Amino acid sequence: MILLLGASGYIGQALERALRARQWDFTPLSRRQLDYTRFDCLRDILRKTKPTFVINAAGYTGRPNVDACETARAETLLGNTLLPHTIAHACLAAGIPWGHVSSGCIYTGAKISENGTLRIERDLTRPDLRSRCVEQPSSIQGYSEGDEPNFTFRRPPCSFYSGTKALAEEAVTSIGQCYLWRVRIPFDEFDHPRNYLTKLLRYPKAYDNVNSISHRGEVADACLALWERRAPFGAYNLTNPGFITTRQVVGLVQAILKPKRSFDFWANDEEFYREAAKTPRSNCVLDVAKALAAGARLRPVHEALQDALRNWRPQGLSNLPPSA
Repeated sequence: MILLLGASGYIGQALERALRARQWDFTPLSRRQLDYTRFDCLRDILRKTKPTFVINAAGYTGRPNVDACETARAETLLGNTLLPHTIAHACLAAGIPWGHVSSGCIYTGAKISENGTLRIERDLTRPDLRSRCVEQPSSIQGYSEGDEPNFTFRRPPCSFYSGTKALAEEAVTSIGQCYLWRVRIPFDEFDHPRNYLTKLLRYPKAYDNVNSISHRGEVADACLALWERRAPFGAYNLTNPGFITTRQVVGLVQAILKPKRSFDFWANDEEFYREAAKTPRSNCVLDVAKALAAGARLRPVHEALQDALRNWRPQGLSNLPPSA
């Protein structure tokens, strides 16, 4: 039996559907049923139910976005750092392996290949780098799991949200047997306030940048595949291979959905942070070679995005798949 924590969350819902689709025996556990933030409560339920694996999809992302984490710092620290640390120790005490939904937003920028060497650029909004991303995409390389996170409390500036997610990885890495599944900017075909595509359709202006992003359903399947295949424990970047600019996403939205609206962009970072954002944003490219080699199936980002848009289901119809 698998114990699923955080099943009501955006990624947790996808994991629950993936578990049902595989017909795996699992139990979703909510904090209304048990305060699993308390070590003794969680340890006791683990010893009583004896799950073969624990999945933690719980956390604090802030509503409507990570800016909320800047003021709700106690809740953010509890959900994103202290809770994973508690789960790690409880699973260690019960002798149970587990998986934690982490975040790729602990990085910023990408690696630039030039003249046979690699250099790290934290800011991909520079005009020369922006044109390179479009005209020479093969020269842009993502961060691998072995690269030190560079959007953290140790490598500021960063958002409080990203800082707590990076701190959690540090805290649990040497405790027991654990997967760290790094997700970034989730999307799929189901209209939802947490869906990247929904946000683009509703925001008055779009923030243009370069990113690796994650198809929600494919991420859930990848998490389960890594456990099913008994892939080595450790961190895995789980984004769709490649990267995409916001303008490219908007272009696909306009071509496929044909919304009855125009899309405006913030003129620059100065305007964006002055009028729309309170805290720095992570924009980065990740390398998913490790996950693919271990058996995760993730389509190229442009393919996954086009498929999601062609099968788009507005909230007026349904924001959940038929099997949910």
